[in-house]
Amino acid sequence: MKLRKYNVTVVFEPEGKKVEVPSGSTVFNAAKEAGISIRSECGGKGTCGKCKVIVKNSRAVSKITEAERKHLSKSEIKLGYRLACQTIVLQNVTVMIPPESRLESRKIQILGLERKVKLSPLLKKFYIILPKPTLSDIKPDLERLLDVLSRQIQNVENLEIGYENLKKMPNILRDANWSVTITVWNDRRIVAIEPGDTSNYLLGFAVDIGTSKIVGHLVDLTTGRTVAMGSIENPQIIYGEDVISRITFAAANNANLKTLQKLLINGVNKVLRETCRKAEIDSSKVYETVVVGNTAMHHFFLGIEPRYIALSPYTPALKKQIHLIAKELNLKMNKEGIVTTLPIIAGFVGADAVADILATGIHESEEISLLVDIGTNTEIIIGNKDDLLCCSCASGPAFEGAHIKHGMKAVTGAIERVQINPNLEVKYETIGGVKPSGICGSGIIDLVAEMLKNGIIDKCGRFNSKIKTKRMKKDDGMEFIVAWDNETVTGKAITITQKDINEIQLAKAAIYTGCSILMKRKNLKDRDINRVFIAGAFGSYLNPENAKIIGLIPDIPTEKIKVVGNTAVMGAKMALVSKEVRKKAEEIANRVRYLELANDPDFNQEFLKALIFP
Repeated sequence: MKLRKYNVTVVFEPEGKKVEVPSGSTVFNAAKEAGISIRSECGGKGTCGKCKVIVKNSRAVSKITEAERKHLSKSEIKLGYRLACQTIVLQNVTVMIPPESRLESRKIQILGLERKVKLSPLLKKFYIILPKPTLSDIKPDLERLLDVLSRQIQNVENLEIGYENLKKMPNILRDANWSVTITVWNDRRIVAIEPGDTSNYLLGFAVDIGTSKIVGHLVDLTTGRTVAMGSIENPQIIYGEDVISRITFAAANNANLKTLQKLLINGVNKVLRETCRKAEIDSSKVYETVVVGNTAMHHFFLGIEPRYIALSPYTPALKKQIHLIAKELNLKMNKEGIVTTLPIIAGFVGADAVADILATGIHESEEISLLVDIGTNTEIIIGNKDDLLCCSCASGPAFEGAHIKHGMKAVTGAIERVQINPNLEVKYETIGGVKPSGICGSGIIDLVAEMLKNGIIDKCGRFNSKIKTKRMKKDDGMEFIVAWDNETVTGKAITITQKDINEIQLAKAAIYTGCSILMKRKNLKDRDINRVFIAGAFGSYLNPENAKIIGLIPDIPTEKIKVVGNTAVMGAKMALVSKEVRKKAEEIANRVRYLELANDPDFNQEFLKALIFP
């Protein structure tokens, strides 16, 4: 008896690429259909084991095969690893392609605007030579060490030492002939005891945990210089593109929350290992990590129940800066090292927004600034040194390519720039200069702006049925062809549909509404804004003119707009190298006023107005 075939949807992460294939197709063939390259030295025969993927829902695919058991460890199978060529799709499914199986990489913004600060890390190293114990001087080892340190640290009696260091101390002191370097954090805790003089190197790690990526900087705290950088996709993405999906998953049971925390910790450890490998140092020589992220990522990283962030009145578990010991979180740095999370502002405005403010310096400026950190969740801050007002808006994953027919993330093959001439001919650029396989957020913004300018769509986002061009396709609803089928990797035309335009309208309206309401509450007009900072990975590739044309941001002169990149990780780095900046972070978190957009009486009216293209 022949099984009935039906279409199923496979979503490939981290690209966010969606494809429809007949049930019974392998994940490997579905990836080919989507124009996504997965490693496979054996060509899909199941003998090389290189096409590893992670499947979230095991019931949506076929049972594991003997070939898979041969190539996958028990722990990998437990985590949902499969071989793409052996896994048959039975239902709609999300598939994560881990870094080791990818043949292409996404553009991740790892740098941003950085302001110089006075170098004053909380970590210090002291090279000391202890007098050896004798029969006439039987002072215990710790008291002997503290006695010497007291010449350099006030209130040394308050200095704590962790269990790991306490256990090792007697042997280290004697093996080093009583000549050691002590690493101390904030004059409060001994982080490391090392033989000999190691005072010439002092390393810390700054990390931004975003909803879709994790970015880290390994920093030399003796100079304040970044010595290596690394990044990966946030591995949690398999449990949802947005934070609400992940919070819902975590809220189901404690095991789910632990899963999400473990994914984040493993992700941060991967970036830490990558940067340490580049710098050719052992990760145990990293003595402090400063972490920023939105409030949900902050709670996931710490393993704190996140559900109340998503429930009115959207209350986080804590606000203030906290410090933990690395081994408590299983971070693969110095076991007794310190992990610091910067303070958060509100349920949906996290430590990453505090870091954005630190990096741009808007909290110290006389000028009125508008700071927009565009992402799945967009943070908006407006004001100056006298007053800062902020909000968060759920702009959704449309700018990441989700819910867009041919949308994808900013990986090789994504169309990232678009121009349409008066004859309605399309010119585009792809990431990597290769054949297109889809279109990413910056390309979608360009495309919609160009369609508006050329009258292909009207101010309500509707297609102009009077336009005469072979690029208009009307088979199954109206679509505009961006790239012809003979130009693409998949052999299928890349188009933009009416539904796609509506998705972009919703996303851009959310951001514009946030800006307009904050401006209204501050009694400001466009002309009053002296500077606009556009932050975040997506913002780094945005054409500001086209962003204004579609009504994503207010109509402020382009010369006042500055694209500042990943200011979140740069703010984390500033805090890592300066204790004064950490104090500023606390002040910012307590001083910034938060506005809940959904409760604002003008929200619905402003949002409806913002749906229209200006």
